[in-house]
Amino acid sequence: MTLIAIDGPAGAGKTTLATKFERDLSLNNSVSVIHMDDLYAGWENALDEQLTQKLKVIVEAFTSHNAFTISIFNWSSNSFDSFRTIEPTDILIIEGVGAGQKVVRDAGATLYWLDIEPSIGLERVLARDGLRIELQMQTWQIDQASFFESDLTRNHADHIITS
Repeated sequence: MTLIAIDGPAGAGKTTLATKFERDLSLNNSVSVIHMDDLYAGWENALDEQLTQKLKVIVEAFTSHNAFTISIFNWSSNSFDSFRTIEPTDILIIEGVGAGQKVVRDAGATLYWLDIEPSIGLERVLARDGLRIELQMQTWQIDQASFFESDLTRNHADHIITS
């Protein structure tokens, strides 16, 4: 049983790395990936205690070899409107801003941190998701920096990748 967390600022390439890991590791293992974007409750207060509690439930179920269900956030309707059940698996990859927070590290996760300059991260996200979210992303960059500083996420990384 292996728990992998891929964290770092928005636009750093976390989803791309998770996809590569999933592809490579699934040759000989069962692998599930959880995207933090599915767990956030929208833009405001996304990196709050409620998110930490969701991650705690996820890692406890995974380490106990139990299936679990997560609510999926729909960014268009701004609500949780679907569910996904994750069966016991050999490897669980959690990727996204906040994936490597203390509750996940304490569960034995190997933490990959991806570095990126904020301006490049913003540019990548806007190219991917559209200019309509520029104001939210500027606020998000402040929120994620504050979260990372309080959680000391990068300081606890097992692997640091710079782009």
